[in-house]
Formats: sequence, C-alpha cells, structure tokens
Amino acid sequence: MQSNEGDSVSAALSRRIREAIAAAGGWLGFDRFMAMALYEPGLGYYSRDSRKFGALPSSGSDFVTAPELSPLFGRALARQVAQALEASDSGEVWEFGAGSGALAAQLLEALGSRATRYTIVDLSGSLRARQRERLAAFGERVRWVDALPDRLHGVVLGNEVLDAMPVQLLHFDGAQWHERGVALDGARFVWSDRPTRLRPPVEAAFVPGTVTEIHAQARAFVATLADRLERGAAFFVDYGFPEAEYWHPQRRGGTLMCHRAHRSDDDPLADVGEKDITAHVDFTGIALAAQEAGLEVIGYTAQARFLMNCGILELLQGADLRTTANTQKLLTEHEMGELFKVIGLAKGIDIDPIGFAHGDRTHTL
Repeated sequence: MQSNEGDSVSAALSRRIREAIAAAGGWLGFDRFMAMALYEPGLGYYSRDSRKFGALPSSGSDFVTAPELSPLFGRALARQVAQALEASDSGEVWEFGAGSGALAAQLLEALGSRATRYTIVDLSGSLRARQRERLAAFGERVRWVDALPDRLHGVVLGNEVLDAMPVQLLHFDGAQWHERGVALDGARFVWSDRPTRLRPPVEAAFVPGTVTEIHAQARAFVATLADRLERGAAFFVDYGFPEAEYWHPQRRGGTLMCHRAHRSDDDPLADVGEKDITAHVDFTGIALAAQEAGLEVIGYTAQARFLMNCGILELLQGADLRTTANTQKLLTEHEMGELFKVIGLAKGIDIDPIGFAHGDRTHTL
C-alpha cells in the first residue's frame, strides 16, 4: 500500500481513511475516498505542504498546467475575460483552485485596471500561502475566500478544477451495474463493489468489465454557481470529452488517473495523499447542469482553437525560443491543444465571446 509508513503524512492519512471505512460499516464510496485523499485537512494531497506544479520532475513537482508552461496562456485568456467583464459591467474576477498563482499573476498583469478585484477560492492552506507570496505585488486587489458569496456579479474562472472534483465509480459485470468503493483487506485498501441503481447518463452497449465515472459533485458545483451568479460569465478549461466520446463502449477502463513526479498511473489506492487523482470531465454533463440551473452555454471548443481565437499567435510574435516551444505545447493536438477543452457559460449578459468565434463545438455536446 503506502511506500512510507512510519509517522509520514501519508500514513496518517491512511489511518484516517481506515477509520472512515470502519465507521461506514466497512465500505466507503470512491467519491468519499477521493475527497479524503485530496482534501483531508492537513493530510490530503492538496492540503499538504508539497510542490505540485512545475515544468520538470527535477523541480520536485508532479505535473504542469498551462500557466506554468507559458505566460501567453494567461495573456490570451485575459482578452476573453476583459470582453466578459465589459459585458457584465463588472471588474470582479473569481478564480477557483488557483494552484501556484501563475494564472492569477498573468491575468492581473494583462487586465490591469480592468480587474478591480481578483478573488481566489482555494481550500488548500499551503497553496494559499504560495499564492499570497506570488501575488503580493498586486496588493489589496487580491483576496482569498473559502466559498462563493450568496450573490455574484463578474467573471468566474477554473483551470483544471473540474477534473479534481471527486467522482463515483461504476462497474458493469455484464448483467448489472455496481458502485465501486473501497474496503480493507487487513490494513490494505482494496476495491469492493456493491449493486446500485446508479447508471451512466447514456444508453450504450457497455461490455462486461467496464469501469466508468459519474460526476455528481461537478454538476452540483455548476448548479450552485448558476444559483449565485446574477450577471456574468464563467470559463472552465480542462481535459475531457462530450458524452458520446466519454461513454463510448470502447472506453471500458474509464478515465481515472493519478499523477506524481510527471508520471501517470491508474492506482489511486496506492501512496494515498502523495499523488493527484483526477478524472476527465464530462462536458455534456456540465453543459446540461448549467442549462438546467439557468445558465446559457455560450461556447465549447478545443483549447488550441480558443487560444488562437483570443490572439495567442499574435502574442507569440517576438517571443523567445523557450516561450515559443512551450506555447506550442498548448496548441498541438498531441500535447494539450485537443485533449483540453474550454466551455463558456453566462447569465444576464449579451456577449458574442471571442474565444468561440471560430471552431465552436457546442453542437457536439
């Protein structure tokens, strides 16, 4: 199970999860397990004081996100944010899960006085500390909160946030669906299935042995955002698919993945708390949850197309070799350009978003 028992943080987290499994009668839904592994106060992956974001394993990081790769990501996104702020008649920007603070710094610099207040919603105390250090130069324009206010007017952003929201796992044995949870074999975490009424949201020819995820928490998050947003827009960037691709019968292993030291593995029960756990986003589910809660879907497209619509090729002119090479990774199909998507949502505003001006794929959701 864990690579370092003793008194390590991972061992303490494992003990906490074992206690939760015992208290739940010997079986814990994977969504609860994932939430504890990532967010348990002081112990979970995003709660502990370790470096997570960086371009190379030698930095001690586990993975890289677009703002760490190239400052042009934030500068291009800022053009869409500025347009949405103008349409919203607001200067308020809200970012969920700001990570290292790289995106916030890029946006604040690019937006200048157009962003009068930049609010970060982040549950990680250790990441907040790093963000405060990185964003100190912007003074009181930046603040941190634990949750959305009751009423919101402005622009909401989330870069690689939806993929880290806990998911439920389903397993199809050829006759019926089971919810896959976590149990104990001695001190080891093991998979354990039990019959369930839960189903994927599509009818498909699922083959025996299929494992997949459902995203109740991400959909609930979008519904809450819709309830709080009175006037404004939201943009989420993440890796994922529309439902026809997400639940294609050939995707029999699901999308659950772990990331550590810039390597990937598919075993979230090992080294708990020492690596990231993610699942690709069901963008159709996000769009439906948004519409059902009163938001308008104003666009959906690949990251490469969105960034090009926002003028990233123009920004590349005169860039140094390193910036050019890293920016290409944001755009090329075999890197981040196609796997990552952008979805735009809005309420109470009139906007023809520049990020979806060409290559909009909303019809595929």
